[in-house]
Amino acid sequence: MSIEQSGTLPLSVDVVQAVEKLDKLQLAWLSGYTWAKAQGASGQISATFSENTLTTAAVEPVKVTVLSASQTGNAKGVAAKLTARLQAEGVQATHHSLGDYKAKQIADEQFVLLVSSTQGEGEAPEEGVVLLKLLNGKKAPKLDRLQFAVLGLGDSSYPNFCQAGKDFDQRFEVLGGSRLLPRADADLDFKAVADQWIEEVVAIVKQKNSQPQASASSVSTSTETVATSVYHKDNPFPAPLLTNQRITDLTAEKDVRHLEFDLSGSGLRYQAGDVLGVWFENDPALVEEIFAALSLNGDEEVSLNGELLNLRSALQSRLELTQNTQALVKGYAALINNAELNQLVADPQQLQNFTENTPLVDLFNRFPSAISATDLVALLRPLTPRLYSISSSPAEVGEEVHLSVGVVRYEHNGKARAGGASSYLADRVGEDETVRVFIEHNNNFRLPSDPQKPIIMIGSGTGIAPFRAFVQQRAADEAEGKNWLIFGNQHFTKDFLYQTEWQQFQKDGYLHKYSFAWSRDQAEKIYVQDKIREEAEAIWQWLQDGAYIYVCGDASRMAKDVDKALLDVIEQQGGFSREEAEEYVDHLREEKRYQRDVY
Repeated sequence: MSIEQSGTLPLSVDVVQAVEKLDKLQLAWLSGYTWAKAQGASGQISATFSENTLTTAAVEPVKVTVLSASQTGNAKGVAAKLTARLQAEGVQATHHSLGDYKAKQIADEQFVLLVSSTQGEGEAPEEGVVLLKLLNGKKAPKLDRLQFAVLGLGDSSYPNFCQAGKDFDQRFEVLGGSRLLPRADADLDFKAVADQWIEEVVAIVKQKNSQPQASASSVSTSTETVATSVYHKDNPFPAPLLTNQRITDLTAEKDVRHLEFDLSGSGLRYQAGDVLGVWFENDPALVEEIFAALSLNGDEEVSLNGELLNLRSALQSRLELTQNTQALVKGYAALINNAELNQLVADPQQLQNFTENTPLVDLFNRFPSAISATDLVALLRPLTPRLYSISSSPAEVGEEVHLSVGVVRYEHNGKARAGGASSYLADRVGEDETVRVFIEHNNNFRLPSDPQKPIIMIGSGTGIAPFRAFVQQRAADEAEGKNWLIFGNQHFTKDFLYQTEWQQFQKDGYLHKYSFAWSRDQAEKIYVQDKIREEAEAIWQWLQDGAYIYVCGDASRMAKDVDKALLDVIEQQGGFSREEAEEYVDHLREEKRYQRDVY
């Protein structure tokens, strides 16, 4: 029966639009109200509903949650910038690092803008693990109310470029969410892509905001306070190098350096668990070798970001020369049109293997050709700083900062090759010369606020660095909580980093338990994950006593093996299923009792 036939008056467009904006609770209330009205109930309810429910539904402003999953601080910085832009446009926007965000809260969100970096072999940063596991798990919530946008930050030299951002984006969609705009992926030089994505997403959210002129007083502010300093990534501090000491035996396979820098006068502050960023310069000999292969002399003038400089300066201090990428190999092949290189590039598996196993300079050596300085600069990516876990506590060393750096050295086709930053620090900077540095705060790798809580520190190689800082801090605080170090390296006599210091910590009562895994001191290789399983009962007991577990080291191998070993221990000792053990670990993460600094 039509409206006209029933004798009922048609609703106005305004009323229809207002009703369409009501949520389920408001619709249920309205249904009850209209029924009561039809039965002759008082009109008082009408005024209340009209003034509160309908008005609120029509003018309630958009509330946006900005999330960041950051490993080195870049994603966090982009998210903070996005939040500030939204707030400036009158949008209620709040920024949370995923390390401080309850994963299950995602089910209640309506607008989420997520910025995620990628680490290891395509994994989410440590602080994003719990949310991504929830989104992929059996208990994943429906997100059909969610509108979202994702920006991925990554490094195109790795096969799984921006994979974490892709994974978040895909799971949001699968679970019912709708995209505000397509995902964007940004490489190491991410600023231009990030800025464009911010402007696009801000324009879309502004359109959806029913109060574009909301006053500043109604705007939600970020939940985080970021310490500011005169010196930062884009304005690093020239720190004098005080000490450069090899701390592995001269006959050891690994060359690990203990480095000390002076931060006096910089105003830079850090805590145990933070990271030092290091800007470095490429090896001049490597630069000249590239010139020889490409028939260049280095005096050619080139332009970088609008600045004119000679090619030698550009290669030595502004462009990446020690990390090869598939994009670079493809670009070079297109320039020189070499039949053998073209054939290699045409096979994806060959291209991947070649890129992963061939230094950039040896691409040019194997396929030498005369190209222009402009073409070379277009091929290369901007140089980016390297980040190192700080191995000191300011409570112990004052205005110094210490690093434990493994120097990357290897041979390729009979020629010695080395890592860009590690060889710069070990070989090319003299004591009392300066290195450009900055602090990256790592709030997801922190000692317990309660000094009585026990801690278990698990690391291999230079992964011991932050644990030296942790125990220095615990000693300075005279913390009563027990400290347990599980450390692995190749040889006891050659690779026991900071051996005498650990012995002193033990003597002073700040190293209560230790387990060492020397992988090459016997026929069967023993690693830290083996020690974890061996100490299953003790680890479980420490967890029952409220212990915090910390892991530092290689993300693709060691950290994954440690994670599996911990799950085995929890499953076995707790009498759990595998799924229950994983939930237990997720709970530890959310309580900040399982923290990882992996790379």
